[in-house]
Amino acid sequence: MAESTEKKKKIREPKEVVVVKNTYDYQRMKLNRLMKNPDKPVQLPDRPKEKKSTPDTPDFVRNVMGSSAGAGSGEFHVYRHIRRREYARQKHIQIMSEKDQKDEDFRRKIENNQKQAEEKTAKKRAKRLKKKELLKACGKKQKRITETIIDQETNSSSDEADNLEEN
Repeated sequence: MAESTEKKKKIREPKEVVVVKNTYDYQRMKLNRLMKNPDKPVQLPDRPKEKKSTPDTPDFVRNVMGSSAGAGSGEFHVYRHIRRREYARQKHIQIMSEKDQKDEDFRRKIENNQKQAEEKTAKKRAKRLKKKELLKACGKKQKRITETIIDQETNSSSDEADNLEEN
């Protein structure tokens, strides 16, 4: 009996307690748990489906009537139902127009950001190329300057040598 409890104790290893302090620790903990058994399939949740605000709302209500003016006692409930459907239809139209407007604003903002990034990149590219051309030009000038200095030194040293020979 004592042997079986000892075996159980040996089999059970104490679990490491991980204190999650931030999202980085939480992600690391989840990844470690996933990587313990890489053969196990991972189930990713599906993208949530877009909800319809009002299912199958009619675009045009044909039987329009008021809440009074000759309506019977049973007609009020019909009127109330028609009114509710009409409000739901108008709300659906308003939500869809707001969504379309937000999508258009987002698309416009993305295009504007891309245009600004391209302009910034083009400006920096032009600056780099200009600097490169200047370095090339300066390099050629520097080469010419060093050649002329060497020529002058050789000429002056040969002139000095000639002067020494004359003396």
